[in-house]
Amino acid sequence: MSTPRTVDRAFETALYDAADDALDAAASLLAADPAADAELTRRGAEFVATAWRRGWQPADLVRIVRRELDDVHVRLVAALIRTQAPLDRPRGARWTAQLDDVPDQAPPRTDRFSHATAVLELYRLLLRLPALEPLEPGEPGAPDRSGGAFRRENRPESRTLARIRALLAKAEATGYPEEAEALSAKAQELMARHSVDEAVLSAHAPSPDAPGACRIGVEPPYEQAKAVLLDGVADANHCRAVWNEPLGFSTVVGFEADLEVVELLYTSLLVQAEAAMTKAEAAQRAGGRKRTKTYRQSFLAAYAHRAGTRLRAAAQAATAESGTTTDVDLLPVLASREVAVTDRLERMFPETTTTRLRGAGDAAGWTEGTRAADHARVDRRRPLP
Repeated sequence: MSTPRTVDRAFETALYDAADDALDAAASLLAADPAADAELTRRGAEFVATAWRRGWQPADLVRIVRRELDDVHVRLVAALIRTQAPLDRPRGARWTAQLDDVPDQAPPRTDRFSHATAVLELYRLLLRLPALEPLEPGEPGAPDRSGGAFRRENRPESRTLARIRALLAKAEATGYPEEAEALSAKAQELMARHSVDEAVLSAHAPSPDAPGACRIGVEPPYEQAKAVLLDGVADANHCRAVWNEPLGFSTVVGFEADLEVVELLYTSLLVQAEAAMTKAEAAQRAGGRKRTKTYRQSFLAAYAHRAGTRLRAAAQAATAESGTTTDVDLLPVLASREVAVTDRLERMFPETTTTRLRGAGDAAGWTEGTRAADHARVDRRRPLP
């Protein structure tokens, strides 16, 4: 039997039949034909290329495989992504950064049957991936960003972003909630000013940017509360977020400078929320109360709600002050950018729905979560320790 035919027979047996015995039969075929390995890898790279054409990106593939399968499958898909990368067309800086973050551990050595089984399990998943909304320029339905956006993606990171990263790193590292919240508030202030600076530059540019989009993973457990937190961070930074619960991510729409700070702040606040919840739970245990799932859900939901409120207040204060010092009337500039973001969002997601926050009925968890997000004032004049 020829090598391509071996792979074809294995695919016919396993990829379109979810039964375990079909998977075992197909894995046995592949295990018995070592010459099929190269063809099997080539077909896997084709699955990855198809995923790209359907709107998926490297981080999306790694995330869905980690969510649905096991570590061995993550290593397998990472190897396929690296195999396909030299064959892809040039892409933007965000795509390149995702490729750099793809895990580089080789799949573990194992027997041929077990390896073939894992490969077929992965290919079953890749084959069934739905089409996603396009994010990259040049994809069907994506905006034309041939003007200023590409030029800005390639410029060095600004001093402001470097300061924001430093503030958030300190907030994550400190063991004092008050200090962490003060540092986060200062970071949000700088983010708002950074957004204003970018808006002013865009207003003066001969070819203003179009809004872009990115996907940010919303990982279990307590995904709903985390999605609410991301929504609050996005809203405070002139972006909009749409949560895809089944696939475990939110799509955030906004201008490139704002998208970057949303990713930074959301990641940092998750770290801080986990630390605050761990401390609150320790106090609960000391008082004789057991930890519960409902307590954690309520804690994170309250933290997300309160943090979003405070971030918006900090951003509005910083934007108001910036508007008194710039030579551009900010209100029309920011309003036009908001319209552009909303238009992009509605074209990407013509149908959305709202969802009620579930499982947040623990009063103690809600109180502690609110307190954790409310320890420090978010007034921008608060002196830092």
